[in-house]
Amino acid sequence: MKPITILIADDEAEIAELIALHVKKEGYNTIVASDGKEAVQAVQTHSIDLAILDIMMPNLNGYEATQLIRAQHNMPIIFLSAKASDLDKISGLVMGADDYMTKPFNPLELMARVNAQLRRYTQLNQPAAVDNKVLEAGGLAIYPDQRTVTMYGETIELTPKEFDILYLLASYPKKVFSAENIFEHVWGEAYYEGCNTVMVHIRTLRKKLGEEKAKNKVIKTVWGVGYSFNG
Repeated sequence: MKPITILIADDEAEIAELIALHVKKEGYNTIVASDGKEAVQAVQTHSIDLAILDIMMPNLNGYEATQLIRAQHNMPIIFLSAKASDLDKISGLVMGADDYMTKPFNPLELMARVNAQLRRYTQLNQPAAVDNKVLEAGGLAIYPDQRTVTMYGETIELTPKEFDILYLLASYPKKVFSAENIFEHVWGEAYYEGCNTVMVHIRTLRKKLGEEKAKNKVIKTVWGVGYSFNG
């Protein structure tokens, strides 16, 4: 088994060194970048299993770096930022991050989140559904082996979590999943009260699928209950 390598990108050297110290204690390799441009270059030249990115970095900020990384890679990304508002957290998730921690942070909690993301990425990368077969409905096609989605032949760019949500729902047509069900299946951890992560991902997923103008919605909202695949 190849060693796990974690990218740490932060323009504050002391913080990057602190994170690297704890990452190495877990037995993982580290690559440290001081800005977003270096982070993107590291992903292009090394096999990265998880990235921890600060948002406010020079050259490319964390959002911009994530967009470039997500164009070709689906490893977990954790944002670590002093930006602590709910809007900042939602923006981070919408941009493609899998988790978001605010500074100041507890290094032990960060490592717990790192381990949880790695566990889901390596062991729970696919929802436990049907034999990885291609799922089709109307003009929509979902290819689990390649983790790609097309609509009438055109590729739809989804984040890893958006893909997992869509594949989960499509694997069980007409079955209604609550936000709690979806969170526990896709994120692999217990749902907590007040969590709106699923709602945010469903909203961006619908936008990418062109649901705003479509008469027949692919993802159906069952008010007061949850969501289902209307295939």
